[in-house]
Amino acid sequence: MLFDLTDLRLFVATAELGNLTRAAERQHLSLAAASARIKALETQAGLQLLQREARGVRLLPPGEAFLHHARLVLHQTEQLRADLLEYGGGLRGHLRVFANTTAVTDFLPEILPGFLARNPRINVDLQEKPNAQIPRGVLDGRADIGIVAGRVDTLGLEAIHFSTDRLVLATSRKHRFAKRRKISFAETLDEDAIGMQQGSTLQTFLSQITDNLGKRQKLRIQLGSFDAMCRMIGNGVGIGVVPESAARRNQESMQLALIDLADAWCVRERYLLVRDRAALPVYAQALVDTLCRHYAGQQAPPES
Repeated sequence: MLFDLTDLRLFVATAELGNLTRAAERQHLSLAAASARIKALETQAGLQLLQREARGVRLLPPGEAFLHHARLVLHQTEQLRADLLEYGGGLRGHLRVFANTTAVTDFLPEILPGFLARNPRINVDLQEKPNAQIPRGVLDGRADIGIVAGRVDTLGLEAIHFSTDRLVLATSRKHRFAKRRKISFAETLDEDAIGMQQGSTLQTFLSQITDNLGKRQKLRIQLGSFDAMCRMIGNGVGIGVVPESAARRNQESMQLALIDLADAWCVRERYLLVRDRAALPVYAQALVDTLCRHYAGQQAPPES
């Protein structure tokens, strides 16, 4: 089957808007021309893709499958255009990465400078996303690589384990918990807390935990980085759950006490998500290799 890119864009717009008239306007087509193009698509596919209804259109199951692949084709076309433009500008690779909060704010700022220095003709578009949204972005082709932690539905993507993320409780050294070696998260919920900004991966995760416990954190302030959290915690504003790597980095300068969490969820395995590792561009594979080498000393998780 041969598909015109204009037809694919029209179909995606129709699916997203649920209305052929509005989709035709977006694509600068007459309604008659748009309707004829959609019918031609269905003829080529040999299946009805859309259900016409009084107030718009609804995707049928074959249409859902068609939409997924249409988005991938359009993304790859845009990627081709961008890459060719970047060749003209001296670049030779553009890498899109969707990652959770810990990756964006904690360890990628340490790893990416060396990667970019070694690969001066590659640029990286790094976007922070909630864990649950990252697999869909990779599957739909909006990202080349996803970075997630914990239990996430990977939607059948190839998952490459590269490190282990451990969450700990950080307090000031004068706090009553400071002498504890281990504590359950539930025990901390009556204390003033420092959290990450609303919508961040960690804060969303902790909110799910507190909902299950039937309580809420007593958040005094929410911040945009773990280093800022540690500064507030060290000054006695409240306590906070942070990745161990961030806590260790700030432990002495911020005068922090670190207490192990007794909850099983405090240990979260980190994975790189890709559609097909063997099919990755060379520069994308280079970033995968860089992350895996950086954490090569860590033990892989047990087989489930």
